[in-house]
Amino acid sequence: MSFVAELESHLGVSLITDPDITSTYSKDQAPFATYSPAAAVLLARTTEEISKALAFCSARKIPVVTRGAGSGLSGGANADSNSLVISLEKMNQIIEIDPANQLARVQAGVINLDLDTAVKEFGMAYLPDPASRDWSTLGGNVATNAGGMCCVKYGVTSHHVRALKVVLSSGEVIEVGKATKKFVTTLDLMHLFIGSEGTLGIVTEITVNIVPRPKSPATLIATFPNISQAAAASTELLKYRPSMLEIIDQTTLKAVEEWHPLGFEVAGSILLMQLDENFEVGDAAIATCQLHGMIDGMFSTDPGDAADLIRVRKLAYPALERLGATLLDDVALPVTKIAEFVGLVEQLAVKHQLTIGIFGHAGDGNMHPTIVHDHGDTDGEKRAKSAFSEIVRIAQALGGSASGEHGIGSIKRELAADELSNSVIDIQRGIKKLLDPAGILNPGKKLP
Repeated sequence: MSFVAELESHLGVSLITDPDITSTYSKDQAPFATYSPAAAVLLARTTEEISKALAFCSARKIPVVTRGAGSGLSGGANADSNSLVISLEKMNQIIEIDPANQLARVQAGVINLDLDTAVKEFGMAYLPDPASRDWSTLGGNVATNAGGMCCVKYGVTSHHVRALKVVLSSGEVIEVGKATKKFVTTLDLMHLFIGSEGTLGIVTEITVNIVPRPKSPATLIATFPNISQAAAASTELLKYRPSMLEIIDQTTLKAVEEWHPLGFEVAGSILLMQLDENFEVGDAAIATCQLHGMIDGMFSTDPGDAADLIRVRKLAYPALERLGATLLDDVALPVTKIAEFVGLVEQLAVKHQLTIGIFGHAGDGNMHPTIVHDHGDTDGEKRAKSAFSEIVRIAQALGGSASGEHGIGSIKRELAADELSNSVIDIQRGIKKLLDPAGILNPGKKLP
């Protein structure tokens, strides 16, 4: 902690050093990712403050971990005892809302839902909707290129960012991208920082797209005898341009039914679809599901029905969480491989004597296998960790990827490297060396 007093003098602000407090700032929600209480925490309030802190740390090779709300699931915000954590939670101002140009400019600590609520007054919407949108920050969303249930139609965070203000490890402040909708003057450096998980620079301001608010959605729910039939139906439902398309396996349904009986006892899988246009295709969508063996189904254009119909999806993770300690995984697959993936994971659950429920975004193939073991069961924890890695490798073998939206962080670096060529790894390391020559930014994360 020898650097703390000097950095406080350099910045003219006090740092948090109480280990009981720094511990809460030194980790995200990843249950198995290692961490130690950071040496100090800076509650940054300005870009200039961050710039001064990074210049100081770079010169002394002090590791720096950037933190938003700590909603991540990959250990990407985890620190060690030699680190400075820079929290952006106080940088939470919505700087500008410009409905005419369909943009908003915000500080990185703005909560996702708070921005959407603010632009709603202008009849606009900010569309990316990660499950943590009630408390995750826009800076954190940018860091992991976060997704959500609307991605099937509207894309992930990177599709909605126009420009970034970034502090490099040297303390230099740069702006990448442009507030205009089109911009091809430079190489696309902006998207280099999106998804980089704090390893290349600290994003302090973000300019994003806002759009006219979509209509209240119509909702379809359909039950099937098994996941194969549900998955086959989901690929055909994509032709209706859904704004949401979710799938739930039987293991998860059983967990929901045990907690909140909703009448799905005989279902082997459920599909949920929402549309914010083309409501007239409801009958055709139901017919599509019938062609794939639908047991029962309903399509409603009543906005009041939406919350009730998608309730089973909202309960999916908490229902599994009730069964024991959980390890929530995240993989991306070709949509045509979902059923095969689920079948292979079911075999894995038997092999490791674990409960593994699967739910996720059928529309873009982003699945969330959730591994459950008994609390305090060290052997079960070991088996869960092994199953976690095997699940990723199953996805990769099916042409998928180690993560679709949760990020790589510290828990998937080696797994992610398995799907990269040596040339790509060398390029990434070269970029890291260029932008962070002292290697201080979130060391041990994201990049192999």
